[in-house]
Amino acid sequence: MTSKSRGLFVIVLVGISLLGASVRAAVPTPMLAAYGGHNETMIPIWVGTDKGLFRKYGFDLRALQTRSGPIMMATLVSGGTPLVWAAPSSALSTTASGLKLGCFAVGNNRVPREVIVRKGIDSLEDLRGKSFGVQSIGGGFWISTMVVLDALGIDPDKYKFNMRVIGDTATVTQALITGNVDAMVVPYSYGDIAKRAGAKALVDAGKLNVTYQATVMCAQKESSAISNDTMIALTKGIVEALAYILDPANKREVGEVLKKNLRLSKDEDVEASYRVSRLQMPNLDVAPNLEAWRTVKRLVAKVNPKVQDVELEQVIVNGPVQYLETSGFMAEMRKNLPR
Repeated sequence: MTSKSRGLFVIVLVGISLLGASVRAAVPTPMLAAYGGHNETMIPIWVGTDKGLFRKYGFDLRALQTRSGPIMMATLVSGGTPLVWAAPSSALSTTASGLKLGCFAVGNNRVPREVIVRKGIDSLEDLRGKSFGVQSIGGGFWISTMVVLDALGIDPDKYKFNMRVIGDTATVTQALITGNVDAMVVPYSYGDIAKRAGAKALVDAGKLNVTYQATVMCAQKESSAISNDTMIALTKGIVEALAYILDPANKREVGEVLKKNLRLSKDEDVEASYRVSRLQMPNLDVAPNLEAWRTVKRLVAKVNPKVQDVELEQVIVNGPVQYLETSGFMAEMRKNLPR
């Protein structure tokens, strides 16, 4: 081999080495987020994952389903996942137990749900002494139920409600249809399924004046896997997913994501689920809302008094959203929203 050819060979090797390093650097970092509520509250994560929106910002985010909020949080505490897509109630209860959490981006801020009851119940007064189906005490399904009852001026203790732990939204819906529970507070989509089986809606919670946030991305504050840059990148993915959902041009694609993940077989159920997905977050206001969290804190403290001592300002992390506001990212994303 001549000196000239040896030099060319070295250049080629260096080029291949540099190309390989570039490809490795471009590979998104795997990231796992646990969740408990298997319903439309998951749609920003499902769409963001399905459409590669988190990968744009350097992370291959995946969702890990758990059976309930407490199990989800136990997965975080054990190191099974660095992130949780949690109800604020679960975040506050976990913080009250001594774990330092930081919650930085929400996925929904409306309550497109109904109070659905079985046959034979005709009014809110008829609910005295009856059972409500929930997924866990203190979790997302439970707090959504409590927030709606609170907005109606109903004290569950005075009405002697029995909050029965049944399972996820689909399982509770089936329990109501078969008469195993008397009432539930569920998204319109699941309410429609129950009504086709003879149940009725007593209240449209979507018409109530409720300040609420149902799910939020959280991590342990001392996590070595989650930096400020990581939170900013993940927030970008959530925002872009929400914008994608709100764009009518993406209706078919969003519907397919819902159909696949919620295992919907009927077109009418996909349509109803799509409607809920858009109604639950009609904007890009992903910053944790202090007023909404105060309401959650007050309600959770009734079953877990330790929550009363939690300082919300220590749990809520506003930095990532504030950065995206000042950088102009949020303004650019809002330009794409339908008028």
